[in-house]
Amino acid sequence: MKKVYFKMAFRNLKGRPLRSWLTILGIVIGVFLVVSLLSLSEGLKGSIMQELKTMGGDIVMVMPGDMNDIMATFAGGTELSRHDIDAIRRAEGVEMVVPTAWAGEVVRYKDSSQNIFIFGSPWETSVSVYQENLGWNLVEGHWPEPNRRQAVVGSMVAEDLLPGLRAGDRIQIRGHSFEVVGILRSLGSKQDDSMVALDWPDFQSVFGRQDGSPMVMAKINEDFSVARVEANIRAELELSQRRTRQDDQPSFSIITSDKATDMVGNVMSLIQLAVFFFASIAILVGAIGITNTMYTSVYERTKEIGILKAVGAKRKDIISIFLMESIIIGFVGGLLGVLLGSGLAYSAEYLVPQSRPVFHIQTTVTILLIFFGMLFASLVGGLAGYFPARRAANLEPVDALRYE
Repeated sequence: MKKVYFKMAFRNLKGRPLRSWLTILGIVIGVFLVVSLLSLSEGLKGSIMQELKTMGGDIVMVMPGDMNDIMATFAGGTELSRHDIDAIRRAEGVEMVVPTAWAGEVVRYKDSSQNIFIFGSPWETSVSVYQENLGWNLVEGHWPEPNRRQAVVGSMVAEDLLPGLRAGDRIQIRGHSFEVVGILRSLGSKQDDSMVALDWPDFQSVFGRQDGSPMVMAKINEDFSVARVEANIRAELELSQRRTRQDDQPSFSIITSDKATDMVGNVMSLIQLAVFFFASIAILVGAIGITNTMYTSVYERTKEIGILKAVGAKRKDIISIFLMESIIIGFVGGLLGVLLGSGLAYSAEYLVPQSRPVFHIQTTVTILLIFFGMLFASLVGGLAGYFPARRAANLEPVDALRYE
């Protein structure tokens, strides 16, 4: 019997294709937003968490600005000054200080050129930190020496972005020539594997930067606790900023690996909740469209409903036929939304690094997300079609047959 209901429902939808597809489109948009944005945000969360896991517990990051307003901090272009960096270096328990900066720029090798993430830090202090704390290992060449205009590149740079690049070759960045002395083993992160690392003076020279840094890594002496050194850095920075800037309210953030993990987890969870909320509004609009379509269908097929009841169709049979139609609309909309959403997410994973080499997205489209998108759409379709189906089932056969 259910097979008969399905055939009838499918035939009715096929008989009014334009209306059916417009109704389906409303569900497609909602599911498309849910799948694409949630998969991108989950992938972004996973990428950031993976980056944070590489940072050992004896490393803290110091950044200008307030992490409670993280977007303003990153977008504002503020930096820690040379005096701030010296203050961090003076803090008791700090074993090593590594100022860092980054930018996206075209890198040329022979006849090839690509927009690549450029990373700068002083070789004399950073190499040991990268090896011991961040898991950097070379698959080819050797570690660079300070003040020699030497560079290290990620594995994807040599394999995909600038094919054929080997240790000993030279690359061009903004007219400056650098010798590639080492190629890193894959770090498991697209951003890290797609970078070119320069010595701090070279980075400053290429990009015209002064002595400031948007982020400083501080390695903690093993004899000191993270909390104690964090307090020491905070005290030194507050004193330094009051002296050099006459700033009564110094603005900086000290981020440990645990604090960063918690912060990222909380922020991304809020983003995902907001994404789901706004996408649900789109699905609700689609559900209203289904309800409207089904009510219209009931009015158009009133006489058909009367004939079905006259030949013995029961109330539950009429409900089943109309519910089957609305569920088909929801299911097809969910299926197309999942396909388009997944397609956009995977396209963004490829296209975003091409236009913004500083930023990489790793898409995470799980089976659970796909199943949820299709089931949720089908459920919305069924709920939206229930009241029109009940109205159709409550029609009296005599009145329905008289309807013109």
